[in-house]
Amino acid sequence: MLARALVVLLLVLNLGVAAWWTLRAPPAPAPAFVPPSDVARLQLVSEKPGAKPAAPAPAPVAQGLPAASPAPATPPATPTPDMAIAATPPPATPAASARCYSVGPFANASAANSAREVLMAVASRVVPREQRTGSPRGWRVYLPPMASLAEAQAAAQRIAGAGFGDYFIVRQGNEANSIALGRYRNEESARRRADSLAAAGFAVRAEPLGDGGPSTVWLDLVAKPEFDPARAEAAVQVPARELDCARIR
Repeated sequence: MLARALVVLLLVLNLGVAAWWTLRAPPAPAPAFVPPSDVARLQLVSEKPGAKPAAPAPAPVAQGLPAASPAPATPPATPTPDMAIAATPPPATPAASARCYSVGPFANASAANSAREVLMAVASRVVPREQRTGSPRGWRVYLPPMASLAEAQAAAQRIAGAGFGDYFIVRQGNEANSIALGRYRNEESARRRADSLAAAGFAVRAEPLGDGGPSTVWLDLVAKPEFDPARAEAAVQVPARELDCARIR
């Protein structure tokens, strides 16, 4: 009897505990922790305003191998005077196989300018040239005035070194520091002298002396492959004659 009473008691107690656990109210949440006002709050570095992200950790170095050093930055190339000179193309000169012509004469500069617009389509270069129709007193060949006497003297030394004589430096007047290279009775002799000096690399000029009467204008040109002298004559109504390309200035 005593054992049965104990079993009934334990059963009643279990039923009571189960009923209490099922019907009990949920526990109240713990109150939020509020730190005292006189104590500073801990804050992570990443939480601060304007903070930069942490740099990534360096890659691990393989055992026995040296760490690769970063490649140095290459500064941009600074232009030098030699580079600027090399980048500037030299003036175009007629090739050895170029064909050159002298078209004219034209009565005035206006007619020559109109013809020049037409000829530019079939020529890589067109240079106007003025010529007197009368007979001048003679012709001269010369180098134009230079910036200083020292520069003129240096040019004279180069002329002598190239094997040319009959020259002198003009030291006074409007043509001071120019170099006279000879006077001639006719244009042919003057042109021959000028061409030989030009072939040696000197930018000489040949021009008549004195008033040779009214002037006419010629157009000296370096022809493109499609240039046809006959068609050019028909277009500008003046003859086109072959010309030594070295005479085009």
